Amino acid sequence: MNKELIFLRTFAFTAAISSSFFFFSSFKETGSQKFETIDVQRINIVEADGTVKMIVTNAGLFPNGAEKINGRNTNEDRKKRAGMLFFNEDGIECGGLIYDGEKKENGHSAGLSLTFDQYDGDQVMQLLTTDSQKGDQRYVSSSLVFNDRPAKETQEKTREIMQELAELRKSDPAAFKVKYAEYKDQELLGGSPRIMLGKSRSQNNGLFLFDDQGMPRAMFYLDKDNNPKLEAFDEQGNVTGSWPEN
Repeated sequence: MNKELIFLRTFAFTAAISSSFFFFSSFKETGSQKFETIDVQRINIVEADGTVKMIVTNAGLFPNGAEKINGRNTNEDRKKRAGMLFFNEDGIECGGLIYDGEKKENGHSAGLSLTFDQYDGDQVMQLLTTDSQKGDQRYVSSSLVFNDRPAKETQEKTREIMQELAELRKSDPAAFKVKYAEYKDQELLGGSPRIMLGKSRSQNNGLFLFDDQGMPRAMFYLDKDNNPKLEAFDEQGNVTGSWPEN
């Protein structure tokens, strides 16, 4: 009986050691694994030191709110969408791809945005499409946009400023406008589109140029009736020249 107990204990111990060996060897750090299909809600691509370089995620686990990436705050007000986020060598977000689309009560709403950011700032280049329909009216706009961003902006400082301005806007709208202008003069806030190539919401297809205040100054496009047009504008938006003249 004692010999049988010793045998069973020895067998159980050996089996446990063998199982542990095979279990942990399947998660060895070197080498790679091949899969036909992986179902996953989020993937964090990281460097050897743990720095997150890219996130591929569904809408539910899209980072915002209290979550921090590489020790930095994420955008609290950003809507959760499926897509990807990119991070540079310093662990700072530098662009991303997001998309969505859903049926509405009387139509649908969809969109896609691929952006590349200024270092420690917001987007300077964007590939954008929006598609919305309400009843029989459908609006589709697709464009490649280049933006100017403030020279001294940082993502953390912008976050602090926007929180301050949000509170000020509720309590004192006049003071909000003054403070916003101050931050813009300090090159900490602002930004404006400079070039747009694509189709506008009014169904004009062409090249649209803006000044450093974001005001349209020149357009060369085909209108919705396929008529070619060239127009120039002053700082107030008044037409100063056009072709054809009629």
